[in-house]
Amino acid sequence: MIIDYRYHIASLVAVFIALGIGILVGSAVVGNEAIVKRQQQLADRLEVQLEELRQKNEAVQARANNLEIDNNIQKQFEKQVLPPLVAGKLAGKRLAIVETNSYGFRDDLVNTLTMAGATVQSVTTILDGFDLTGRKDKLVSELNLKETEDNAIVRYLATETARGILTGEKQALLNTLAQAELLKLSGDYGVPVDAVIFIGGSQDQSLVKTEILDYPMIDYFLQQKLPVFGVEETNVTYSYMKAYQKKRISTVDNVETSPGQLALVMAIAGKPGHYGVKPTAKQLLPPFETAVGGVGNGKPGQSVSGNPRT
Repeated sequence: MIIDYRYHIASLVAVFIALGIGILVGSAVVGNEAIVKRQQQLADRLEVQLEELRQKNEAVQARANNLEIDNNIQKQFEKQVLPPLVAGKLAGKRLAIVETNSYGFRDDLVNTLTMAGATVQSVTTILDGFDLTGRKDKLVSELNLKETEDNAIVRYLATETARGILTGEKQALLNTLAQAELLKLSGDYGVPVDAVIFIGGSQDQSLVKTEILDYPMIDYFLQQKLPVFGVEETNVTYSYMKAYQKKRISTVDNVETSPGQLALVMAIAGKPGHYGVKPTAKQLLPPFETAVGGVGNGKPGQSVSGNPRT
């Protein structure tokens, strides 16, 4: 809105200049007082409009400044209240993170999980959605793959990557994929974990491979009786939330924010559901316990899986 007003003001200034030139030319060449008077009336009206736009622009700018101040205060508030809200909620939990969109994620997510008492055992990033372009023949040979169709190969690699994260039995395969720049590995593999967090959502439609990439991995972890949680950031162009929810796992669609990170911690602690700000979310945050008891305290009737109640 501010940009629009500035554009209009610039346009009016240009009109004033043109009118000034027109008045001078009209006076010198034509000598017609009626034309000059008409031009002066138009200039007066434009001057009034210019003043109105200037006042509106100042009002909008003041509003924008106030909103920025409010936003900064909100961020400070969230930063201060988040640590005590999550403290100890995930004590002793060991987590694995799988990122399928190749973009990376904010360090503060891991910081929040750590503040909650959890240990992030490993972070596995699938690069370029296991794009086989220029790599297929070499991978088929090195890994002795029976599959030759691209989607079948991606499904196989996804499942075996999940197996490697959990059991450590596929370290050679993981290393081969890392050398082929299809995987980025960080942390300890083959270490038992209590839950797995999938970071999805994409800005590039070509990377959206939930059915052949995310699903095989999610299915493997669910078969091992591990809770799985699907998250993404607010501003992704292609959301994975609907796809993740088809697997009946908990989701958070604004994980880059303090409310999103709090929702994820509470979901892992025993409050499964679909949280965030998008239409696929049921509510912003899980319900808080009353003064008696606390979040994730193991009270009767409280679910401890990653699957939302139905």
